[in-house]
Amino acid sequence: MRVLFVLTLAMGLTAFAPAQADQGKLLLTGGVSSIDGAAGGGLTPWAVTGSYATEGEWGGTAFVSGARTGNYGLRVMGAALAWDDRLEFSLARQRLDTDNNLAPLGLPGLLVEQDVVGAKWRVAGDAVLDTDRWMPQIAVGLLHKRAQRNGLTPTLTGPLGARPSGNEAYVSATKLWLASGWLTNLTLRATRANQNGLLGHGGANDARWRLMPEVSLAKLVSPSLAVGVEARAKPNALERSALGAGALREHDWFDAFIAWAPNKTASITAAWVDLGVVAPALQPRRQRGGYLSVQLAF
Repeated sequence: MRVLFVLTLAMGLTAFAPAQADQGKLLLTGGVSSIDGAAGGGLTPWAVTGSYATEGEWGGTAFVSGARTGNYGLRVMGAALAWDDRLEFSLARQRLDTDNNLAPLGLPGLLVEQDVVGAKWRVAGDAVLDTDRWMPQIAVGLLHKRAQRNGLTPTLTGPLGARPSGNEAYVSATKLWLASGWLTNLTLRATRANQNGLLGHGGANDARWRLMPEVSLAKLVSPSLAVGVEARAKPNALERSALGAGALREHDWFDAFIAWAPNKTASITAAWVDLGVVAPALQPRRQRGGYLSVQLAF
């Protein structure tokens, strides 16, 4: 939280810098804040950089998100700094309320917290200026995830053999067809994270890296309104664990979203999410529910 405060303060200071964002980008072309803090969709990063900063400018975003499914609640807050529409640095703090759904692990009422530090670099293309070409905007990114020490840590590192912290790398290609209002994104993520890292990384029986695809499709209904869908494939390192085959099976994630930006300072994203069966819930069922995120851009 101390680091998050420093980053948020830094964004405020950029408001007094001569190279601050002049709001040059079109509405929503910087995406929204993902649950890991990077700019993109709610579930997956895109090749865009957050805020409306363009060449030679600083910009920043801050966001608060929340999701509630049948058995779990997730809250996320974070911020990001962008420079020159090329570099992005982000931080996010995730907090998962498990209620009594980890009671089979001897962890009733557990709150799982995780910090995510990210960096993204646009290496080619321009999603807006290249709308009349087939060339997408391409970016590469790194994420470092560290779960806070809590009652879950001994279980992760002991019987499950998962690490409480880990890294991810990704490459994203984003293409905007401005004339028709369509945006597509493909992200390939190299990861060992279980449930996005909230249940650690890797496992005693499977520590392999996997390259997982993530896709987004969005339609700009108007200059200030977008609707779309996302799908994110997930690794399954805990499929065979000390709890038995399938007890911690991980399913792919999906969402359908609507994003509204009344101006270049604020945006609101609402979504319906399907996270599959997040075991070991007392009565295993698909975790479906609502998601809401509010973002401010500077």
